[in-house]
Formats: sequence, C-alpha cells, structure tokens
Amino acid sequence: MACEKKFMHQLRERGLRLTPQREMVLGVMHEIEGFATVEEIYGRVHELSSSVDLSTVYRTLDLLQEFNLVASVDLGDGQRHYELLGLHGPHLHLVCQSCGEVMGVDLAVLEPLSQQLKDLYGFVLDGGQVSLPGLCEKCAALNASKSDTPPRTDLQERWAVDGQ
Repeated sequence: MACEKKFMHQLRERGLRLTPQREMVLGVMHEIEGFATVEEIYGRVHELSSSVDLSTVYRTLDLLQEFNLVASVDLGDGQRHYELLGLHGPHLHLVCQSCGEVMGVDLAVLEPLSQQLKDLYGFVLDGGQVSLPGLCEKCAALNASKSDTPPRTDLQERWAVDGQ
C-alpha cells in the first residue's frame, strides 16, 4: 500500500499518528472499487471494529482528501461519494445524469479553463474537486434519437433561466 506510506508521512508532518481507526478506514477504501458513501464505508469499518464511530470515519476521510489520497464527488443523489485515488491521482469526474456512470478524466483537460479563470478573475481552480454533470455518449445518443432537438443539461437550463 504505497498510499499508506504517504498517509503515514503526511500525518507525521502534522504531528499526528496512524491510529488503528485511520488504518481501518484506509484499508476499507482499498477494498472498495469505485465510489462509496460515508455510510457504506462506515458499515465496512464497523464490521471490523464496533468501537469506530461515524465521526471518526468522516474525520479520516477529510484527512485522506486533504492529502489527495481520496476524492469526494456528488453523483447527483445529494450525498458525497468517496473514491480512493491510488495511482491515478486527482482527476475530473464526468457524471452522467441519466445512467449514473462516472468517468475519470485527466485534469489536463481543465487546464485552459483553469488558466482563463485565473487570468480573468484571479480565481484558482481546485481541479481535484471538480465533477461535471451531463450525459454520457450512450445516453446522449439515446436522447438525441428520441427528439430532433439536442437535450439540454441542468446547467443549460439554469443559464437560460438566468438569462446568460
């Protein structure tokens, strides 16, 4: 577990230690493929030890996120979903609002937008926390075949309402 070494190193730099509870949360994240809610992670940790409470899981996930070992994404259901970044590191998430598919995309795709936001507004984008809602290729094709007009995303609807 290379990320365990990174986690231990960053904890030590902050004067913290790798507790059994933190180690369990990280271990559970390694077992999960894809995304999981806090409740799902807590359920798995609780199976290992009933002495770990939900707030410990939240705090550990926050630390893992600060250390770029875990990403959190809203998949459109109002809950945060967590993913172990592992070898691929921080990335952009494209979330299909129809089928729920999540695609990880290299952050380099955001670089032109990030630079433009910085140049125009002095705003520094945290690309590792970005998830974009829309339609995957398959769902977009399905919607296009149902009508002659291209489907509008929630974002387009919001802009149309705001007059932008």
